[in-house]
Amino acid sequence: MKKAVVVGSGIAGLASAIRLQNKGYSVEVLEKNSYPGGKLTQLSGDGFRFDAGPSLFTMPNLVTELFEISGKDPEDYFEYNRLDILCNYFFEDGTRISAHSDINRFADEIDKKTTDSAEKVKKHLKKSEFIYKATEEQFLNRSLHKIDSFLSFKTLSSILKLPFLNIFSSMNQVNEKAFKDSKTIRLFNRYATYNGSNPYKAPGILNIIPHLEFGLGAYLPKGGMHEITNSLVKLAKEIGVEFHFNSEVTSIKTEGNKAKSVTTNSGNHSGDIIVCNADIHTVYEKLIPSAKKLEEVDKQERSSSALIFYWGIGKEFPELDVHNILFTEDYKIEFNHLFDSKTIYEDPTIYINITSKQLKQDAPKGKGNWFVMINVPSVYEQDWDVMIAEARKNILTKISRILGQDIESLIEFEEQLTPQLIQDKTNSFKGSLYGTSSNNRFAAFFRHKNFSSEFKNLYFCGGSVHPGGGIPLALSSAKIISKLIK
Repeated sequence: MKKAVVVGSGIAGLASAIRLQNKGYSVEVLEKNSYPGGKLTQLSGDGFRFDAGPSLFTMPNLVTELFEISGKDPEDYFEYNRLDILCNYFFEDGTRISAHSDINRFADEIDKKTTDSAEKVKKHLKKSEFIYKATEEQFLNRSLHKIDSFLSFKTLSSILKLPFLNIFSSMNQVNEKAFKDSKTIRLFNRYATYNGSNPYKAPGILNIIPHLEFGLGAYLPKGGMHEITNSLVKLAKEIGVEFHFNSEVTSIKTEGNKAKSVTTNSGNHSGDIIVCNADIHTVYEKLIPSAKKLEEVDKQERSSSALIFYWGIGKEFPELDVHNILFTEDYKIEFNHLFDSKTIYEDPTIYINITSKQLKQDAPKGKGNWFVMINVPSVYEQDWDVMIAEARKNILTKISRILGQDIESLIEFEEQLTPQLIQDKTNSFKGSLYGTSSNNRFAAFFRHKNFSSEFKNLYFCGGSVHPGGGIPLALSSAKIISKLIK
């Protein structure tokens, strides 16, 4: 039986392992941490449980099909519920908008609480659906770096539609043309943060993202996001995938035009196929040192990172839901800080995720597990101790002001995740969450391909390569690799 070695057990690494095992390979997964999942992990303390990383679940079919191709019933391993309210939005003037999954209800909400009409919202979401359908096959399901990917009717159809996909306008320009109210514009500009980008620079084609929520649905797994990792690890083990934890990969050995083996701190693992679920910068810096490749990769702007506080809050707030956003008044200045001056704006937009709203076991009765996140720059030469302390103070002040309650006095448990920790735990270069940003109209084409041009049996998956970051795209990268390996 041919062997495959997967470097890293992030969501893309797990999906790649399952797909390769189903293709007849004997698969080994090498993971430097003592646990699987990469960013998709959890933490707990004092009766509170938190999903440590990704908190939004869309396109669940990309998870469930991994069970189906393995001959398993997904419901025996993994269950999830569709959210009725996608997000609650809070503004400084007291306006509160609930983004219902029902597009008509959401459109009516915008109509009542902003100066934009319900019809404008429906038209905008229809355009989002159009972009998705025009690009799904070519940009999400195929390699952009193989000639045969472009020799199909669907691909030619996608290319002919390019002038209508807003790639020559920024996301903000498209949204400002569609809407008049700054609240509506901010709400739709926010979707650029789903891949760590700046809506004032990123192309308007990113307006595809709202369709993933409003058209395809947003979900919450029973047991939390970490259950995605748990269920896939269980499946992988059942079908024969072998895991090696506490096995940090130090190099990939090559010979001629082939990758021959992977070296860890405890030994060598040879493979006919080698798949890297590691940040592509780390691959060329440490695993297969290449100054030329490293220079090519580092030409691209890094995505934003995150500063997360995990707070056990000793009170429930009925106005909050699973997903909540507290907007800044000047969104453009916030992004200027993130991407230009590499600092944190004093009035950041705040995201609060509270899974205990639906998963009662995640917090003691009458309390809440708050995952509080702001977008921050990647790691450069900043004084992070000062920046984090200042950000924590500003976050608490803002939440307390909008909710009318002193939040700091309610904190019963606290942990934090910083860009430096993200970099250390997951080898994400500069702590960027999504590898490179999409602040360029051709960013999709600049992302690193899913295969090596130099070594014919070496492949790449995960958020730092095509098609991009986030759970759905990381899972898509594993699917693309599976198609490339005959």
